[in-house]
Amino acid sequence: MPSKLDVVHARAALFDLYGDHLRSRGGQATVAALVRLMKPLDIAAPAVRTAVSRMVRQGWLRPVRLPQGPGYGLTGKCVRRLDEAALRIYRAGTPTWRGRWHLIVFGPVRERARRERIRADLTFLGYAALSETTWIGPRSSAELDNLLDGEGVRADRFDAALEGDPRELVARAWDLRAIGEAYEQWHAEAVTLIGTLPEGAADDQVFATRSRLVHGWRNFLFRDPGLPPELLPDGWPGEKARAYFEQEAARLLPAAAAFVDRELH
Repeated sequence: MPSKLDVVHARAALFDLYGDHLRSRGGQATVAALVRLMKPLDIAAPAVRTAVSRMVRQGWLRPVRLPQGPGYGLTGKCVRRLDEAALRIYRAGTPTWRGRWHLIVFGPVRERARRERIRADLTFLGYAALSETTWIGPRSSAELDNLLDGEGVRADRFDAALEGDPRELVARAWDLRAIGEAYEQWHAEAVTLIGTLPEGAADDQVFATRSRLVHGWRNFLFRDPGLPPELLPDGWPGEKARAYFEQEAARLLPAAAAFVDRELH
């Protein structure tokens, strides 16, 4: 059975590419360069173009004219999302928790598609639903205002120290057992993935391996809210997984970045 780290879909790979490499290089690239950069991940040109078109429709990318030809750059919406993701993917540690939760309360949203978008976006930002209209997170998110404004949702937002054992609240809002098991599985698959990379591998092969590593780790943004250590079980698997991710992502970055720089020109 293939590892979950072996398969990366075009749209997700493009988000990873823009967030991990292009964001710091001006946030734009030609279509031809995007196709070349996706090739080591076995993503064909038609899939790249289809994913780009979808991201333009969704407001993540915008067409730009570059000296080398037509391309696509980041929108403000995408910059905010990628910066939020980067803070959580590469965080040096979780900010001190002062015993207060961030609560969001808004009215019912009738349209199903809109409701599902809001749910997915709030989950990405680290919130969990206590009810259909009440969400809780360990801290506020800088992206929250833009998210709610974009969906036309008015909400009451406030920090509160809630009564009762915070660990019981965590157990109600998040499935820590499932998240912990996902970390253990990711770590095992990541060790196998890194172990298959030969010494002295070509830059494009290193780029592909690191991209799969980052992609698998980025998926935790939709599962792990980044709870403070004092609310996590002893021996939390996420810490071991994070240490391995940070070590290998940093080790592979120079060769991966060299490949990106070469293909952008």
